[in-house]
Amino acid sequence: MNSANSPTAMPAHATVKDTSAQQEQEVTFTNLVRNFLSLPDTGLALSGLLKVKTLKGHHKKSIGLLLQQHAQKQPNAPAIRFEDQVICYQSLNQQANQIARHLDAQGITSGDVVAVMLENRPELIITVLALMKLGAVAAMINSSQQGDVLLHSLNLVKPTAIIVGEELWQNYNDINDRLPEQLSSKIYYIAEDNKEIIPHNTQDLLKAAHQQATDNLEQTLSITLEHTCYYIFTSGTTGLPKASVMTHLRFFKAMYGMGLASMRLTKADTLYVSLPFYHNNALTVSLSAVLGSGACLAIARKFSVSRFWQDIRHFNATSFCYIGELCRYLLNAPAHSEDQNHNLRVIIGNGLRSDIWMSFKQRFNIPQISEFYGASESNLAFTNCFNLDKTCGFCPLSYQIIQYDVEQDQPIRDNKGFCIPARKGQTGLLITEINNNQPFDGYTDEAASHQKMMKNVIKKDDLWFNTGDLVLNQGLKHVAFVDRLGDTFRWKGENVATTEVESIMMEYSDIEHAVVYGIEIPNTDGRAGMATITVSQDFTETDWQALTHFLRDNLPSYSIPVFIRLRRDLEVTGTFKYRKVELKQEAYHLEKVTEDIVFLDSKNNCYQTLTLDIEQQINAGLLSF
Repeated sequence: MNSANSPTAMPAHATVKDTSAQQEQEVTFTNLVRNFLSLPDTGLALSGLLKVKTLKGHHKKSIGLLLQQHAQKQPNAPAIRFEDQVICYQSLNQQANQIARHLDAQGITSGDVVAVMLENRPELIITVLALMKLGAVAAMINSSQQGDVLLHSLNLVKPTAIIVGEELWQNYNDINDRLPEQLSSKIYYIAEDNKEIIPHNTQDLLKAAHQQATDNLEQTLSITLEHTCYYIFTSGTTGLPKASVMTHLRFFKAMYGMGLASMRLTKADTLYVSLPFYHNNALTVSLSAVLGSGACLAIARKFSVSRFWQDIRHFNATSFCYIGELCRYLLNAPAHSEDQNHNLRVIIGNGLRSDIWMSFKQRFNIPQISEFYGASESNLAFTNCFNLDKTCGFCPLSYQIIQYDVEQDQPIRDNKGFCIPARKGQTGLLITEINNNQPFDGYTDEAASHQKMMKNVIKKDDLWFNTGDLVLNQGLKHVAFVDRLGDTFRWKGENVATTEVESIMMEYSDIEHAVVYGIEIPNTDGRAGMATITVSQDFTETDWQALTHFLRDNLPSYSIPVFIRLRRDLEVTGTFKYRKVELKQEAYHLEKVTEDIVFLDSKNNCYQTLTLDIEQQINAGLLSF
């Protein structure tokens, strides 16, 4: 959920210079109190912060039970809006009950994993809520995944069943014969537009569920906060996707900390979501905020710059969720007289960079920006509940920012072997304490979870989660994101694991070696993918059209390298690791390299030779990616 910003230009343990920009990011007690009191419903915010601290895993609370309570208290209030469709809380609860009862009759029970493959539409939310009512685990499959990556994700979580929408049927069908045979009887199909014809050997889930009773399930009453409710897939830092474990407890903490304490949503609000629901910003942050307050969730099938503000007005939205790139797309669109014709009062998301923060806020007249910091696998989050500018916000839970030597890639320790906390104004590695109040749920892969833990950090035998992120200590428990350690980079709001892209590229017959890394492009967020490759034949014989098709068939769109650099040899270290530091510094800048570079031309849908003229257009922000 965290977004990679500009890399730090100094060792992470160095004191940040006292510049005017830095002074703007320092948090003062006066500004904090003034802003907090100026926002509406201060009591609601304080209540949210208190509940974050007091939630316990054994409490008999759950997302399904929360839905039932709203259905009883406000049955006719709108819960979901999609295009011209409106679903009230009573209907939402009843439809979820029907699907849950059918799946229960099919033998799916508490703890079973069910893979969910749908794009944004009401059926996705209803299905996930149904699984939560059963105590089952929804594995939220990234709709961009296909081929080997999709197969890996499914095999990783070992689902009992798969629910697949018509729109993603081809992705599923392409790997169907490589899945375990026992899955073949548990493939549930959700058509679009009430179509009668469904694929062979599948069950029409909605038609079957319609025969079931609509009353609440007894199983829902026994679910506690510590139960797992869904998996969110994250690329992590080691290659193929990992499944991050999300519990009802984490959902409720997001609900209280972000929906109530930060956004201060009420049942009069409508929260617009154009991000996919396999993304935590949509499923955890947005859905929890809505269910915590009894507000309305307005859904877009996909994000569209041209349709975004029309949707905001159509749904009369008072809030929306974002990632930094979404905001930049909106800001880069031509100014329009309708830019401020809306009823928005608060937005929530992450990755809104400081260089466009004020421009975005002022152009679109956004009263409150609830920027937050978090990660799918992390056990806490920061949220800008005080409505300060250019900050990820505040966290009441236990964390540390420790001094870190970027060049040596390790924390700095004192003469007793303990890590040294970073002072206010310093950049350091963010770590979060693992304890009973903030457990680390980790991944489904236990070995991957252990790799993220640190012991003996501040004192003997303590235990911490290593976020892998450098943050700026702004004071008063506030931070600003600086950079991501390791090879994973973030592009188009998604984590891209370099080893995954490298392995796919080297499956292409003409590529002998490939090294992948993230590089910065002016006027964009995150880092674009770049690959340096050696090929088996003469460079001039490379079939770029064929390579483009191969990458599009085997990688999600956000993972496909924007630039490819051709070299005769790739330099390695003494431990046979590729030297990426120089490659990142040289990037796509033609004055620094002697080899050919190609770029992915979106107009021609193919790699084209990079020229000095095109490079200048890229640097000036005249070409988009």
